[in-house]
Amino acid sequence: MPQSRTNLNPEPKTSSPYLVGVFLRYSTFAAAVLLFLAGLLLANWWLIILGGFGVCLGIYDITQLKHAILRNYPVAGHIRYVLEDFRPEIRQYLLENDKEQVPFSRQQRALVYQRAKNVSDTNAFGTLDNLYAHDKEWFLQSAVSQPLENKDFRIVVGGDRCKQPHDMSVFNISAMSFGSLSANAIMALNQGAKMGGFTHDTGEGAISPYHRKFGGDLIWELGTGYFGCRDAQGNFDPQSFAEKAVDPQVKMIEIKLSQGAKPGQGGVLPAEKITQEIADTREVPTGQDCVSPSSHSAFSTPRELVAFWQQLRDLSGGKPVGFKLCVGQPWQFMAIVKAMIETNNYPDFIVIDGAEGGTGAAPVEFMDNVGMPMVEGFLLVHNTLVGAGIRDKIKLGVSGKIVSGFDIARMIALGADWCNSARGFMFAVGCIQSRSCHTNTCPTGVATQDPYRQKALDVPSKAERVASFHKNTLKSLASIVGAVGLQHPSQLQPYHIARRLDNGQIKLLSKFFYFADQGALLEQNARADVFNQMWVMANPDSFLANNDALIAYNKDSRDRGKETSAPTTQHPDDSVDIIDGGMLIGNVNNTFRDFPHTDD
Repeated sequence: MPQSRTNLNPEPKTSSPYLVGVFLRYSTFAAAVLLFLAGLLLANWWLIILGGFGVCLGIYDITQLKHAILRNYPVAGHIRYVLEDFRPEIRQYLLENDKEQVPFSRQQRALVYQRAKNVSDTNAFGTLDNLYAHDKEWFLQSAVSQPLENKDFRIVVGGDRCKQPHDMSVFNISAMSFGSLSANAIMALNQGAKMGGFTHDTGEGAISPYHRKFGGDLIWELGTGYFGCRDAQGNFDPQSFAEKAVDPQVKMIEIKLSQGAKPGQGGVLPAEKITQEIADTREVPTGQDCVSPSSHSAFSTPRELVAFWQQLRDLSGGKPVGFKLCVGQPWQFMAIVKAMIETNNYPDFIVIDGAEGGTGAAPVEFMDNVGMPMVEGFLLVHNTLVGAGIRDKIKLGVSGKIVSGFDIARMIALGADWCNSARGFMFAVGCIQSRSCHTNTCPTGVATQDPYRQKALDVPSKAERVASFHKNTLKSLASIVGAVGLQHPSQLQPYHIARRLDNGQIKLLSKFFYFADQGALLEQNARADVFNQMWVMANPDSFLANNDALIAYNKDSRDRGKETSAPTTQHPDDSVDIIDGGMLIGNVNNTFRDFPHTDD
């Protein structure tokens, strides 16, 4: 370390350190003065203009009180602010390596761009990954792998109470609101969804005219602000909702409990992005931030949430209704599950949004330190439903940095039914990850309400890119499924993926992650006792933890020396007849999903 940083009483290196310091600090300003004087002597207007600008800037820097660095380094201090402003671009274009994710790597972005443009997405000379690094994962291919003809993988969402089930792709556009995104971006996404036969989530900002223009299938997301179906006080308006929900273009209804990037925070659309058109769509005033409350006013307990989704199901004519959440306190989700079981009323689907998900604007502390990541959140929801014996009644979707065929295949192998992507489809319409979504100055016209900036986004060509990205990503997914020796992604299991651990050992994901036994929570005999503890804390009449029940459970466990291990052997009649080219140990993730069988 330099001596100047460790010596508390440094000796001056020159006889006049103060004068040298003044010269260094003011040298740029002095150069501007000399340039101005030279311009006057030589009658050179260019020198006069440049030097005069530097002199005026230097005088302003010395007299202003806001920035100490400009007072100490007039004129020259601005170099710091210029470099600071352009730091993200300098890093992205000059310094960032291909694999560094901030939040998406250059390789991930390039993959989306190539597939969206329908150009080759192949690379040469071998992988850039260190295959021996810890946490590296790979699929185990089969000796009977084969290419698949059908690449349009689909599922049907809708339970017993649903009158209008929805046939949807396993890869869809995640929630992004009009207001956060520009009108042209919304139109490009929806037209692309229409062309590719997949579904577009509206986000909580209501259904705009741009969502409707091309007729692509919609999932209408209802957040805490109830935008598009609210009264003057901001509460849910059943009549307004019913009028819009019966539209044939609206295929499903999604209640947003929380968002991955800012769970518990609500949402904020800055005032500068609220045009009259957005205000009309959301039914909010202009000139002020549009704030979504942190919690819902339509319900306050798990049992009331069940009643609310049934109300939405009835008002929409029996369309699939579910909810989206970033998992927080696990017993709160388990309380919802208990309320489902006691009322015998189940949502048609649940979407688990990971903490790594995107947002147009959120505090850094929430993006970095609040909420459960996608994999852990999904597994908690999945294992709870399996342990409660109701996994077969509810479809599960996931979202959180999903852009490739591997990302989709991995989550379906863990038990998901479908995957959503937001930023992946933003890349497809031209996003360059400038991370200026909250400033209304998006350089590509994707996340801005500036009419001149968004005009640069050509809807027809970008819609084709959206459809191509979806098609080519499913093509990649099909290649993985075929390589594993299967016919449909729903046949994927955790034992089809291996993972390298910190110590160099390798485990299948079926052994790396915990997978609950069917119905184990109902008997409180889950092999992971923490699930039993959280289950007894869950109260269907309140989101608050029942700590008395936990104390009683722990006391009972000590008194009886409770064994929480459950049998791990699977009876032949408990499994599904799976035609699996990579069959190892049966249906580990307990999804019991329907998929096409072969004639073999």
